[in-house]
Amino acid sequence: MKSDIEIAEEAVLEPIKNVAASLGIEEDDLELYGKYKAKLSEEFIRKISDRPNGKLILVTAINPTPAGEGKTTITVGLGEAFGRLNKKAAIALREPSLGPCFGIKGGAAGGGMAQVVPMDELNLHFTGDFHAITSANNLCCAMLDNHIQQGNELRIDTRQIAIKRCVDLNDRVLRNVVVGLGSKADGYVREDHFTITVASEVMAVFCLSRNLEELKARLSKMVVAYDVDGKPVTAGDIKAVGAMAALLKDALKPNLIQTLEHTPAFVHGGPFANIAHGCNSVRATETALKMADYVITEAGFGADLGAEKFFDIKCRKAGLKPDAVVLVATVRALKYNGGVPKADLNKENMDALKKGIVNLEKHIENLQQFGVPVVVTLNAFVSDTEAETRFVEDFVRAKGCSYAYAQVWEKGGEGGIALANEILDTLENKKSDFHPLYDLELPLKEKIEAVATKIYGAKDVDFSTSAANMLQRLTDMGFGDLPVCMAKTQYSLSDDANLLGRPDGFTLHVRDVYVSAGAGFVVVLTGNVLTMPGLSKHPAAYDIDVDDNGKITGLF
Repeated sequence: MKSDIEIAEEAVLEPIKNVAASLGIEEDDLELYGKYKAKLSEEFIRKISDRPNGKLILVTAINPTPAGEGKTTITVGLGEAFGRLNKKAAIALREPSLGPCFGIKGGAAGGGMAQVVPMDELNLHFTGDFHAITSANNLCCAMLDNHIQQGNELRIDTRQIAIKRCVDLNDRVLRNVVVGLGSKADGYVREDHFTITVASEVMAVFCLSRNLEELKARLSKMVVAYDVDGKPVTAGDIKAVGAMAALLKDALKPNLIQTLEHTPAFVHGGPFANIAHGCNSVRATETALKMADYVITEAGFGADLGAEKFFDIKCRKAGLKPDAVVLVATVRALKYNGGVPKADLNKENMDALKKGIVNLEKHIENLQQFGVPVVVTLNAFVSDTEAETRFVEDFVRAKGCSYAYAQVWEKGGEGGIALANEILDTLENKKSDFHPLYDLELPLKEKIEAVATKIYGAKDVDFSTSAANMLQRLTDMGFGDLPVCMAKTQYSLSDDANLLGRPDGFTLHVRDVYVSAGAGFVVVLTGNVLTMPGLSKHPAAYDIDVDDNGKITGLF
């Protein structure tokens, strides 16, 4: 089988104006970025705002493993399968971050015969949205430091700077830095920090804003520092909002590309799910829902992170009501959860499968708490045996879920028809009664405990002294009615990456909390999760190159 990038490079793409036309979008409504990428115009988005919504289908997964799950691949293949069934469908995805692209994870365009294209451009600079977000964030930081330098009229406490600079790369040496060294004209010497762009509050604000007006309102609420009396100082207070919005104006328009089978794909925004809210932009999702009868979107990492935040943050803030959720698993990943080393996953091992399937079981139970019908799909691998797939199917159906075996990596849309039919049947015969996990009126501490106990399976939650104090402080400042955004390892239901399967009886450790007032949630840091990743000993960047003809190799 050819590599993903080889398949993508050999694909015959439709001009993006033709893909747009399949949704009733005229060329005048597009802002073209070459032949195969475009943004939708503001005029068009306003024009369709009164249309009814199509059906919203979320794709999520079990906890990620080195064995691979293929959540994006399923999302893309499912969109292609709807097209083969002559259904008007679109997919809505996050934009890939350069961090994992050059790090250990690689690209994020799907795989095999279920990819979005142009794959290389998507994984690299795309339409420049992330550069705009990085620039807007760092402009705010520069204006904050300049305010301090120019007399500090707001009496900002330089020991309580809340906003961090950002860069969309894995660069561990920037996690903790000292700035302002040199002469008096070079600013105040203080400790500073960097986060990866996809974990920045500007990214979250960007993805949760419906329009430029809401974007500016959210930006103005961002807490960038605290003054010497402990009161919050916002981006609005330092007069940064207008310039930040100007940098983000064009980026805010949703991007349109296509799959290998020319299904429309709205790819816009990209917060990580382990350290941010993990969903593509509200604007892209809502726009897609106005133009397609079926919209398939995904949430990052496992359902304990991405799906929980999709339901409790994105849906709540945008008023979205999902109609069905697809839960992706693989036989290989379930065996890995059962203790099988990666090198041995191609061998049939029923004992390990029975041991590891508890991870899938917990995610099913978690999703059922939100009242949305669940369809479980096994993403096919050539090493799967009939006994293994039958066992998973029987297990899933016993849990009250629909089931389908998907072969989209190998067969594209054709390999997803069984899954698409299961979803259509689910939409027809099972009513969604969506509701968030917790009420916003609950104290912040109880919201955290609700996620920890009901979703992760923790016995209890341990709050560090600083975290407990900050929760009280945020409540006193009026932020107690916000939802919580949990920052946790993606590899386990717990905050310990080494606890596979379905851990229980554990204590979740909360080490710190802070408010993202513009985004409208409180971030909860658990375990040792980092907001600025580092590169591995052999990063993917080692294998990426470009030849004299501009052909890129090494992306996967």
